[in-house]
Amino acid sequence: MAGAPIIVWFRADLRLHDHAALSAAAGTGAPLIPVYVHDEESAGRWVGGAASRCWLHESLKSLDADLRKCGSSLVFARGPALEVLCDLARETGAGAIFWSRGYEPWAQKLEHKLHGALEGHGVRCRRFSGSLLFEPEDIKTVTGDPFGAFTPFCNACAKQAAPGAGLKAPAALPCLPDGVESDTLEAWGLQGENPDLASGIAAAWTPGAEGAHARLDTLVNETLQSYEKACELPGIDGTSRLSPHLQFGEVSPRDVWNAVSAAAAKKGAKPGAGAQCFLRAFLWREFSHHLLFHWPGLASSPLKHEFAKIPWRDDADDLNAWKHGRTGYPIIDAGMRELVATGWMHNRVRMIVASFLVKHLLMSWQQGAAWFWDTLVDADLASNSANWQWVAGCGADAATYSRILNPVLQGRKFDPEGKYVKAWVPELSKLPKTRIHEPWKASDAVLAKAGITLGQTYPERIIDLREGRARALEAYEMIKGSAG
Repeated sequence: MAGAPIIVWFRADLRLHDHAALSAAAGTGAPLIPVYVHDEESAGRWVGGAASRCWLHESLKSLDADLRKCGSSLVFARGPALEVLCDLARETGAGAIFWSRGYEPWAQKLEHKLHGALEGHGVRCRRFSGSLLFEPEDIKTVTGDPFGAFTPFCNACAKQAAPGAGLKAPAALPCLPDGVESDTLEAWGLQGENPDLASGIAAAWTPGAEGAHARLDTLVNETLQSYEKACELPGIDGTSRLSPHLQFGEVSPRDVWNAVSAAAAKKGAKPGAGAQCFLRAFLWREFSHHLLFHWPGLASSPLKHEFAKIPWRDDADDLNAWKHGRTGYPIIDAGMRELVATGWMHNRVRMIVASFLVKHLLMSWQQGAAWFWDTLVDADLASNSANWQWVAGCGADAATYSRILNPVLQGRKFDPEGKYVKAWVPELSKLPKTRIHEPWKASDAVLAKAGITLGQTYPERIIDLREGRARALEAYEMIKGSAG
């Protein structure tokens, strides 16, 4: 071990395996200072609300434990990232700082400022890939422009070189240099003051690299076989549930891609359709980051500018009913309650509840995106923004605004037995499946037998579906002529 220390700045890459910045730093033989900076200003930009912060606490604790097993430890620092990192470099005599690049507009600006502040003082800055399969600059149309549609983007990705094997985690790391001070993770208060939320997340998830790879193993060995159909059914565990692990960088996208591709190629196995379905969905995550990188206003402004003229409603009561699962539509209420309890919601249900808010309730997609950002453990600026714009009809590759998902029909199709609804709306658990998605059509005798009094034990509907649909289409007609 020789030379000035190298700072390894951990961000949304809380792992040791397939971590290019860490591996490159370790390969120099220099002392290492692994650090995570809790910047209150920037934390709110890549870490969502209380659920994400609970996850972050557990993920950082796991990362620190993994580093200690290798002979090092994580430095916990709090404050403006630019200031903290510059001070740390000066105080420790660091000769370099290595990190994984970010793609959000604020992250790019921060990296640029950091490079300018440190390189002029002899501190070498090296930025590495690792959060995406393909860099946004590398996927272009034949004219050199960014893609605005998903299918040609996928085709362009397919023409790129294979991701290659992931880097192994270092077997050993140098101990932290003497005199480097650190906060305690507990002092940051990331778990907040809601023990129910923390316990709900703990019951549903295992944050950290070990939990991420356990999820990946389950996907390739069990879930993938039936993924193509099962991923649409919220009443069963048919999805990968890798999204929060990817959001916090506990597993690399390259490791996920390679594991699924290898499973699909196994002789005698039959996960081909499931693997292809998963990998295509996986590329939507890439596409979302591609969009955010090239259109930095994605999180706040519609890509189709005419949608800024939609006459959105502002109704606090309806918005709160939607947020807390009190709309009177069982599949909607089940999804929103799952979200509040676990920090996650099944992808199919996310589309249903988003369509209901934007179209039946005629409330802006920005309000829905903000609530998801506050409540999801996998709150990701790129995916959250792109998905909400897609549902609203104003984003890239979006379905037309006139495509309005009927929550009753969606419930019957994707939760035919009512298993999902009964799990999250237990007051409806005694209803027969023929009425589980529309309790207002149940007879008084059926409701009484199920112990339900509409308006008391379960809410009345806050909007008639036909009225909501008609209102949404009328609003859409108002802006159609302004397209272009």
